[in-house]
Amino acid sequence: MSSVTLPQVMRIQMVRLLRAISIALVAAICAMPALGQATCRQALAIGLDVSGSVDQREYRLQLDGLAAALLNENVQAALFSLPDAPVSLAVYEWSGAQDQLIIVPWTAVSDGNALNSIVTKLRTAQRQLKGQATALGTALITGRDLLNTMPHCWKRTLDLSGDGKSNEGPRPRDVKEGAGLAQITVNALVIGEDHGESAAALSAYFRAEVISGPDAFVEVAHGFDEFEAAMVRKLLKELSGLNLATLTAPQ
Repeated sequence: MSSVTLPQVMRIQMVRLLRAISIALVAAICAMPALGQATCRQALAIGLDVSGSVDQREYRLQLDGLAAALLNENVQAALFSLPDAPVSLAVYEWSGAQDQLIIVPWTAVSDGNALNSIVTKLRTAQRQLKGQATALGTALITGRDLLNTMPHCWKRTLDLSGDGKSNEGPRPRDVKEGAGLAQITVNALVIGEDHGESAAALSAYFRAEVISGPDAFVEVAHGFDEFEAAMVRKLLKELSGLNLATLTAPQ
């Protein structure tokens, strides 16, 4: 039986090392975003309730409140914490099953100019949807479809604000248990008590029927006047809760 010489051992070890390096390089390339596609650490779609129960004053409190929340010092710090991997933001309005409108298309919040552009769109938006019903299931579908255009983002989150239960269109429970939401976290901002629906009862409804995914939660605003403060709390939870150590690159 012939013995293995030292050069042969070294050659075998070198082949194994080169093979390991090749595998690591392939894995790294596969984990990189597609050519020309910027790194996105989180896609955040925000759906605002503009159904018939929301009057013009409350409509403006939502849009202006979201704009002010985005300009909050702590929220900005969270948004800009990883400049090489920005958050992408989209905002849409919803009411009845046929009434959805994107008012801020996907925008990478990479710097102050991008953030100010979003804020300007929110502050200058005029109410266009006329639907009176509350179609939470359709609102979920709209947000889901928006987020499914951003598969390269490390995390995808849908925010839905609402001041009432669904009364038109598909049941939100059926939508959240269906296809397309498996990798999306759905959170809610409940606006309670202004119209007789207690915040506790409405929160329980949203927990059971609407929210889903890892670390999903319900934030509460006790009336539209508290919308801005509640949105600040909500954004800080979502943006600050991004633990890079637990994230994996999209497949």
